[in-house]
Amino acid sequence: MKIAIIGAGIGGLTAALLLERQGHQVTVFEQQAEPGGRMKYETDGPFRIDQGPTIVLLPEMIRNVLEACEIPQEDLELIECDPLYRIHYADGTSYTKYADTEKQSSEIQEKFPNQAVQFERFMEDMENVYRIGVPQFLEQGFSNRMRFFTTSNLRFLYKSKAYRDVHSFIGNYFTEPKLQDAYALQSLYIGGSPYTTPAIYGLISYSEHAHGIWYVKGGYAGMIDTLVSYCQERGIQFHYNTKVERIVKTGKKVSGIESGGVYQPFDSVVFNGDFPHIHDLLGDGKPKKKKQPAASSGCLLIYAGTNRTWDDLHTHQFVLPEDFQENMNEIFKSRIIPADPSFYLFNPCSIDQDCAPEGKSALYFLVPVPSGEHINWEEQKDLLVERVLRKAEEKLLPGLLESIEWLKVRTPADASKSGLYQGGSFGIAPNLLQSGGFRPQNKPFGIEGLYAVGASVHPGGGVPIVMQGAKNLSDLIQSEVENHAQKAICKSV
Repeated sequence: MKIAIIGAGIGGLTAALLLERQGHQVTVFEQQAEPGGRMKYETDGPFRIDQGPTIVLLPEMIRNVLEACEIPQEDLELIECDPLYRIHYADGTSYTKYADTEKQSSEIQEKFPNQAVQFERFMEDMENVYRIGVPQFLEQGFSNRMRFFTTSNLRFLYKSKAYRDVHSFIGNYFTEPKLQDAYALQSLYIGGSPYTTPAIYGLISYSEHAHGIWYVKGGYAGMIDTLVSYCQERGIQFHYNTKVERIVKTGKKVSGIESGGVYQPFDSVVFNGDFPHIHDLLGDGKPKKKKQPAASSGCLLIYAGTNRTWDDLHTHQFVLPEDFQENMNEIFKSRIIPADPSFYLFNPCSIDQDCAPEGKSALYFLVPVPSGEHINWEEQKDLLVERVLRKAEEKLLPGLLESIEWLKVRTPADASKSGLYQGGSFGIAPNLLQSGGFRPQNKPFGIEGLYAVGASVHPGGGVPIVMQGAKNLSDLIQSEVENHAQKAICKSV
């Protein structure tokens, strides 16, 4: 088939390689000047740091998908982060997470001695959930939604208490509020509040211990260069600075795309933009007729190059406010800029000195904030940036402010301009009615030849999960091709 892919993000590039391996002729259309979507670099000459994702989870899932793309394992250099990260609380205490469960048990025994047994129970229970949940909910799609509502799936979701929110689910294991926050905050990785995201996403915290946290040598954005080079080597065509204005249908079947007023015929189209925007290309007006999907949280992102290093600073850090629940309520319910912000700090120079000149640092601060267009970020961002940097200097980075040589800020308004739905950084929100079979699927509307992949599409956000979604998509298309061929044979006989 001739297949058009709209968008050169990680989902689109992975899908392109997988579909080319199946023998299809693939063309990628990207409205920006370069590929990558959320996975790009921010740089200022000597300083370079990932613009978007930084935490590498589920390394085996990434490796398995790359193997399906026929990309050699040695082309992806992963470095394990040990410790995983450190969480800093408002009262000056901290908690360090380790991949090694014995080290973790010792840490808990030292700081929360009455909780050590609960950690062991958490890991045992979640191992069973992971073993069943990954093949049933991540490695298959639900374009036929009845595949989601099977007796075994519903029984699993009930037994795993997936209907509860992550924070209350974690409360079944840990009675210490600090540990509850430490094992629930991971829903923020996919833009969801721990107080509304389904408990099944507690698997993220488990997977950190079970499979580790890793760093891609050179930064996550370097993966894009690798994928693009293989695409080009295999004859996949790219059109940059090319906005697709319309997906053309003939009846209930895709016939091509329109770009720059010019029609181009294709047998199939894969949409890799933020999914709610697909309605603009179909011209069906559905977002106006029904409630729009909820967006994930936004992010205020601060990139800084400094003239010094901090020797005791690990790769990943989290700084929590005095009242974590209130902080989440401000972001997800009141939808205001938090008075006492939480934030994540990424220090890649602790593991990869190529990010900055010797003796200097490239730092990345991610501050969860509301998505949407109701905040005037030009007026508000400077105060929040100052608040975060001063807090970071006080708690983690003495001398930070005077050491900054380069500073750049991205807001949800910038994210919205680049095509992210309502300025949310992680696609649509991972709430109960936007997860699993309720989330947009690889074949979302039953239109022949129309497919979708990306953070807003099942199985969801996060780089390995989006890549797995591309694998699910390619498997779906392969099965459809085989079914058509079988029918054709039967008909001829």
